[in-house]
Amino acid sequence: MLKGKKILVTGGTGQVARPVAEALAEHNEVWCLGRFGAPGVRQELNERSIVTRPWDMTDSSGGSLEGVPQDFTHVIHSAVLRGDDGDCNAAAEINAAATGRLMTHCRTAESFLFVSTGALYARRTLDHAYTESDRVDAVADWLPAYPVGKLATEGAVRAFARVLGLPTTIARLNIAYGPGGYGGVPMLYFRRMLAGEEIPVPLDGQNWCSPLHTDDIVAQVPHLWRAAAVPATLVNWGGDEAVGMTDCVRYMAELTGVPAKLVPSPVTRETYRFDPTLRRSLTGPCTVSWRDGVRRTLEAHFPEHVRRPAHV
Repeated sequence: MLKGKKILVTGGTGQVARPVAEALAEHNEVWCLGRFGAPGVRQELNERSIVTRPWDMTDSSGGSLEGVPQDFTHVIHSAVLRGDDGDCNAAAEINAAATGRLMTHCRTAESFLFVSTGALYARRTLDHAYTESDRVDAVADWLPAYPVGKLATEGAVRAFARVLGLPTTIARLNIAYGPGGYGGVPMLYFRRMLAGEEIPVPLDGQNWCSPLHTDDIVAQVPHLWRAAAVPATLVNWGGDEAVGMTDCVRYMAELTGVPAKLVPSPVTRETYRFDPTLRRSLTGPCTVSWRDGVRRTLEAHFPEHVRRPAHV
């Protein structure tokens, strides 16, 4: 764990960045940039000794950083314009431009970590274990502009890392989940289960993924900073275990007794299984198994629905 550093976190209220910010704030000076849209969240971060500043990447200045110091030693950039409206041009322009401005602002940092996504890989078989050298196409039917924006931003990150001489890591994130935030994709599925909604699954097989628990995210960020280089280091950031999302949903049904309406469909929320070899060489192994992690996440978000094991 880092100590005595000055750290900048963007997207500081998100599933990934908030637990990282809160953990690092115990022994470092941590600043968070974001829109802080949820009521009370900014005050909650301030109460954890985290300095907060509003930052909107969509503003007319391309994400003004006025009043934000420049002497950070480490940066994790997780903020993103998802492009929910489907505007790929806007997602590419806004994300890339704001990131370039951020990297320039923090050009003296020891390390810059950009959180990208595995959703930009070109789809192969459902159980294919993607490596960092697999082909990308930034196609995702469930949210088309999102991977386009991420891929455009990766280009900007690579360029600015070289131009500025800023040691950088690009971490393509798999499914992040855990007790904080909204819980991650597994909890999205569980909410659909509670509502009695259908859950689309592939016509054949199932979508595989490499889920990464919050505890492992927090533990691995310092390692990803240490791996930063020029040119930028590229790594797939997922868990050690390959998990079928259909199996995950069935496991949540087993834990809670809430039925899952799995319906075969040609269009599903695609997920990606990662080959963890490179990431393990940089961070070491994960510590949270997916079954334990999913149970703990359910207990945090839906304690009234988790069945207690019978006493022997």
